[in-house]
Amino acid sequence: MASIMEGPLSKWTNVMKGWQYRWFVLDYNAGLLSYYTSKDKMMRGSRRGCVRLRGAVIGIDDEDDSTFTITVDQKTFHFQARDADEREKWIHALEGTILRHTLQQEAETGFVPSVQDFDKKLAEADAYLQILIDQLKLFDEKIKDCKEDESRRKIENLKDTTCSMVESIKHCIVLLQIAKDQSKEQQHTNGLISTINPVDGVFQPTPLNTSIVSASAMPTQTTLPTDGAQVCKTEQRPSSLPVGPVVTVMGSLQTPTPNSTGSGPSAPSSSVTSPSHMNVPPHTVPDFSYSSSEDEFYDADEFYHSSTSPKHCIDPNRTAAVNSEDSTALKRPDTNESINSSMSNGTTDADQFDSHDERDDDAEGESVEEHKSVIMHLLSQVRLGMDLTKVVLPTFILERRSLLEMYADFFAHPDLFVSIADQQDPRDRMVHVVKWYLSAFHAGRKGSVAKKPYNPILGEVFFCHWDLPETEDPAASESVSDGPVPWSSKNSVSFVAEQVSHHPPISAFYAECFSKKIQFNAHIWTKSKFLGMSIGVHNIGQGCVSCLEYDEHYILTFPNGYGRSILTVPWVELGGECNISCSKSGYSANIVFHTKPFYGGKKHRITAEIFAPNDKKSFCSIEGEWNGVMYSKLATGENTVFIDTKKMGIIKKKVRKLEDQLEYESRSLWKDVTVNLKLTDIDAATEAKHRLEEKQRAEARERKEKEMQWETRLFHEDGECWVYDKPLLKRLASQRH
Repeated sequence: MASIMEGPLSKWTNVMKGWQYRWFVLDYNAGLLSYYTSKDKMMRGSRRGCVRLRGAVIGIDDEDDSTFTITVDQKTFHFQARDADEREKWIHALEGTILRHTLQQEAETGFVPSVQDFDKKLAEADAYLQILIDQLKLFDEKIKDCKEDESRRKIENLKDTTCSMVESIKHCIVLLQIAKDQSKEQQHTNGLISTINPVDGVFQPTPLNTSIVSASAMPTQTTLPTDGAQVCKTEQRPSSLPVGPVVTVMGSLQTPTPNSTGSGPSAPSSSVTSPSHMNVPPHTVPDFSYSSSEDEFYDADEFYHSSTSPKHCIDPNRTAAVNSEDSTALKRPDTNESINSSMSNGTTDADQFDSHDERDDDAEGESVEEHKSVIMHLLSQVRLGMDLTKVVLPTFILERRSLLEMYADFFAHPDLFVSIADQQDPRDRMVHVVKWYLSAFHAGRKGSVAKKPYNPILGEVFFCHWDLPETEDPAASESVSDGPVPWSSKNSVSFVAEQVSHHPPISAFYAECFSKKIQFNAHIWTKSKFLGMSIGVHNIGQGCVSCLEYDEHYILTFPNGYGRSILTVPWVELGGECNISCSKSGYSANIVFHTKPFYGGKKHRITAEIFAPNDKKSFCSIEGEWNGVMYSKLATGENTVFIDTKKMGIIKKKVRKLEDQLEYESRSLWKDVTVNLKLTDIDAATEAKHRLEEKQRAEARERKEKEMQWETRLFHEDGECWVYDKPLLKRLASQRH
């Protein structure tokens, strides 16, 4: 009898354009998810279709807690459970089945580790060795300071054990290096250029070697139900293939968790006997997943194959951790003094700024097909819902600019921002705040391919400004010496950003226009989550637009971001509900960024409503696409174009040239990574990134040893917000007094 799980699910059909109720059977031993039109049809063996689970990837939608997808054989199948708990049971069972058969594939295909696999294990072993060496130093210090004999003996015993572990790891490193050298010779002899092996004519990714798993890559917490009768209370992957039958019945709330012979906790043994109705007729495993011709329920257009891809394949093992324990200085500098002094190198006004955007040279339509084995290897180390803050991401997906610089794109239309202060009526000011807000997102995504900006290091800053059309007032051309960007004029929009926290990762940024008496202050904490075929980034925080002439402050929130189709051509969409409100005027707005449903619908859709004080019915409705055209409809019935981002010219920001920048400014910090990414030298880019982050870790250790706290450069914490030290509001108030 096969180890199976069965129960009802709804599936999406392209023919009917809707959900259809079906009876599904998961065959754990065969690695197959079969479906039938009814339970009776299942008893008679009338299978309508099946999904082969070997090498499959499960995906979930952060906006919907009942649907999930299975991607395999270049098809994406869509399912819907009755509720979140039922979905978790199916996903838990499917993950165990996929893991078993992916590991089983190694033995069947004669898996040969690549040089990159050995490099990864060598890097992991070296990291563990360094951790233990650091621990030995701490033991020596504790022994030296310990005055109690009993405590000293315990510490000495721990030190001896650690010394033995150090020697064992050193021996492992030697053996791994020898095996790596032998593997090189063997691959050269056999002509093995790649470890990507097609099975049955279908691409199968290189599976994870589960014998060594990075502690930071495997979480111990999960979003699965905690009821022991429903799921195994550990999220560790099984250390061996399952043995013996495991039966799971939807009605019994048992879990299809494989028995483990490893050191990790084993699944609770099933006390449920297999009922007679679960004698499912045997089926051979097909070469491909399929559905009956009149009843297809997969999305065949999910994958797009592109011939363009980076020239060099990444060595994932040399990639440094995404976030680093870092800083660039031990003391808080006089930032304005440093900024002004760095300009005294003979540059003229004509050549001191660089408006070039490194993304101008990005290739359009670039896919990750060439790097699919790296992505699949990454996916094998994470689980659905896992926080990706500390997960090592491959360098080739980087965007060639820092996240701090990306936040400057909020002001790619500085004319719209300053126009808020020009409105005489509070109603018009709210409408213009919404117009500027909705125009602020399309500039951040220059190309169609989603890439990830550099994670800023602690203390990193970014300065830029935008010049607005000249006015008749000669004073507007004067510089703002006490502003965030001293070399910008009073008629410019100046911008500064700083990475103010590492755990959690928080960026703060500030912008102002002196001549219009308007400022903006914001902070964002990015929290990423793995969703299977997507990556979700929750932007936690808020911003505040302040019109100083009217003493109005507009509090706003930010949408979440999603990186979709991460195995092919990644693309970005926004999702979530955002709000804008002004407590003084009473005006408010509600904005919804809609994620694309897989059963029809458009990408990048937004809807918005603007409300007058104390009104439950909006006086203005907006809908459209945040990276396209948005239309407004007034309460009077008048329709008009609200924003057309396709026709709006982006005003390029001005950034000082590299030779004028401080060492902790974004472009200066990341210049070596940027140059090598531009040359598509992924190895050199990874090495440059690693050197930068190691330097920051060393300085963080120095601060810890000296018991020094990091002091931010330009922002300070005020309650739950991060506020710029010298905002325009404060400077104007001091001038009046």
